[in-house]
Amino acid sequence: LLRFEDVDTPRCVPGAASVIQQQLAACGLLPDQAPVWQSQRGALYAAALQRLLDAGRAYPCACTRQDVAAALAAAGQGRQRHGELVYPGTCRPASGGLHGRQPRAVRLLTSARPGADRQVHWTDRRLGAQGQDVEAAVGDFVLKRADGLWAYQLAVVVDDADQGVTHVVRGEDLADNTPRQRMLQAALGWPAPVYLHVPLVRGPDGAKLSKGHGAQALALVDSAAALAALRAAAAVLGLPALSAGTLPDWLAAAVRAWAGMMPTLATLR
Repeated sequence: LLRFEDVDTPRCVPGAASVIQQQLAACGLLPDQAPVWQSQRGALYAAALQRLLDAGRAYPCACTRQDVAAALAAAGQGRQRHGELVYPGTCRPASGGLHGRQPRAVRLLTSARPGADRQVHWTDRRLGAQGQDVEAAVGDFVLKRADGLWAYQLAVVVDDADQGVTHVVRGEDLADNTPRQRMLQAALGWPAPVYLHVPLVRGPDGAKLSKGHGAQALALVDSAAALAALRAAAAVLGLPALSAGTLPDWLAAAVRAWAGMMPTLATLR
């Protein structure tokens, strides 16, 4: 499946989607279905959000980032989670709601009921047992932003369920997104996929390669360049060196090797 997660439209790089499709095709990776664009799926996200609102698991919020920072400072708390602001629950219904202000965003109520276990537990196929107190680590997180855009957490959960995704393999920098997504899946009554978070590809300075880092697209000018890129990616994943010469043969061998690694991935931390 190929899904363009373009809900954050102001940050989308023009032409990037076409480059991605061209690069995947050059590497012999062709989707089994037509691509899906999150920017075109607002009706699905709106329906899921309404379900959460109706069930009392989501609520409108009037707070700006400055409001959140001020509330945390007044409570003697600073930034946590690498500089993120942990929402203090100012606009929770039990705390008085909007306090006469106009709503800006919509948040998930992370604590469904008083005294509920706030820990989300799961087992990552590579990282092993994982857990997080979402309320303490993140707070009630945004589902629809103040600018009207859909939050990534809601969009990806809705799309995974709609597309029947059972297994997610992604970079380990997204591992701390998993508890929020599993909490959303439970709130919507949907099954949770199995997760596997892989090592990141990093530049010489140790930072992950990304558009924010200024990383350039691969120059896949021919099948040899594509095969070289795939071999480099395989090395990061811990796959053994494969002798297959052609790109299709190499891909087939890589799939077999990856399947063979599954029982031992928990040791590759």
